Amino acid sequence: MARVTVEDCIDKVENRFDLVLLAGHRARMISSGAPITVDRDNDKNPVVALREIAEKTISPDDLKEELVHSLQKYVEVDEPEPATVPVIGAGGGTVDADDTEVTTERMTEEELLKGLEGLAPPEEQPDDDE
Repeated sequence: MARVTVEDCIDKVENRFDLVLLAGHRARMISSGAPITVDRDNDKNPVVALREIAEKTISPDDLKEELVHSLQKYVEVDEPEPATVPVIGAGGGTVDADDTEVTTERMTEEELLKGLEGLAPPEEQPDDDE
C-alpha cells in the first residue's frame, strides 16, 4: 500500500493548514455517504480524502467552496431592491424630488420621561356601591 503524505498533496494545496481543513471536510463528506473517486484499498476516510486530493480527482477549490458553504450559518441572498413609490402630494399636483424625502424625529429617553411626568393621572371615579 502506498502511503499518502503531505508532500504528495502540498503542490495541490499550498497551505498545510488548508490541506488539513479540506481533507477533514472531505473525510466527513465520505462518512456521510458521498461517493469516493479513488479505490478505497482498505483505507480509512481521511487517507482516502488525502489520496483524492493528491491524485486530483477532487478539486481543492470545489472542496474549499463546499467547506465555506457548510460553515455558513446565515446565507446572504441578494434580493432586488423594491421600486421606490413616489409620495403623493396633498394638493394632488406633481411630486418634486424634495417631496420624496421623509424625516423622522427621534425622542430621547429623558424627553419621553419629562413628557410623561407632565401628564395628569386619571381622575378616580367614586364607586356607586357606597
